[in-house]
Amino acid sequence: MTSATSAAHVLSGLRVLELGQVLAGPFAGAIFADLGAEVIKIERAEGGDDGRRMGVAFHNDDSLIFQVFNRGKRSLAIDLKSEAGVAVLHELAATADVLVHNLRPGVVEQLGIDGASMCAGHPRLIYCEMGAFGHVGPDRLRPGYEPLLQAYSGLSSINGGQDDPPIRMGASLCDQGTGMWAVIGALSLLQRRHSTGRGGVVNVSLLETALSWGAQKIDALMNQGQEPQRHRSGHPDFAPYEAFDAADGPLLICVGNDRLFAKLCAAIEMPDWPRDPRFVTNRTRLQHRCALNDLLNARLLTQPRSHWVERIGAVGVPCSPIHSVTEALAQEQVQALGLIQTVPGESFTLTGLPLSIDGERPGLRSAAPKLGEWKAALA
Repeated sequence: MTSATSAAHVLSGLRVLELGQVLAGPFAGAIFADLGAEVIKIERAEGGDDGRRMGVAFHNDDSLIFQVFNRGKRSLAIDLKSEAGVAVLHELAATADVLVHNLRPGVVEQLGIDGASMCAGHPRLIYCEMGAFGHVGPDRLRPGYEPLLQAYSGLSSINGGQDDPPIRMGASLCDQGTGMWAVIGALSLLQRRHSTGRGGVVNVSLLETALSWGAQKIDALMNQGQEPQRHRSGHPDFAPYEAFDAADGPLLICVGNDRLFAKLCAAIEMPDWPRDPRFVTNRTRLQHRCALNDLLNARLLTQPRSHWVERIGAVGVPCSPIHSVTEALAQEQVQALGLIQTVPGESFTLTGLPLSIDGERPGLRSAAPKLGEWKAALA
């Protein structure tokens, strides 16, 4: 069997309704679709998901980002502001296992399709609601996007270097993480439903996701009074453990214990450093991080990074060039993983799910749907 007929079908028979916009909701739907669930994307008849127009036209007049987060789905265009549209949703919910939405706060209550109402009418339904700030609290009705929640949660304040302004992390960690947590919650309730016969409501949000990603810093502050410090590529608890410049470009060296430090020193032909009182243990190296980094920088600048990566890697010390995205995709290891996949029947590629099942990665099933193309099938 190929990945398209085995790993991609582990959720075969599961029906998911997605009322998703742009990213968090659609990403949850994409995970379900890649794993074999039937995902019906319910969109506005006029324009559909706003993600279709996020950026220039790429395929079928839709943006690339829409393809990324909506592959493998069906599209049904209905007007949920009408009684007929809500009736169609209930008709589908009667046969669905999961409903996922990240509609603007307050909308589902206005439409009468909130979690309590839907689960009362469809007791087996697993209802996943995504918000920006969470389902409780004074800000529960505030809308929000990725950079806003990175800023609000403090994530931006711990990104970058000590003298840098707060910086947004380049990937959409809060949006995609929220989609991931929604899927985890839905599968958890699906397991419970096997024994109880009842579904339930999963609540996730960008703020909760952001706070969970920052838990290491938050817990250090709450329990030890340690204000988070920024270290660019470094780590507050290890030294040396950050980026350095070789003669022709940057590389990252990660020394996680004293044994690795001794191996690093041997590889760069500085055997006396492990006996220097300043550098004997990780704790003394942390106290003298600046002096150690100055010495390392001076040594590493004498050779190109390929020289150091080969020598340092040969003794088992984690070390890597800092790649551009183009360089990363060119690596034999990245290519061997098969994460970048051609969309069936199309000429473009997308990044698949970062997991394998029984040694096989779920394959992409199809491109994103055209707006409302499933209407005839429903009729």
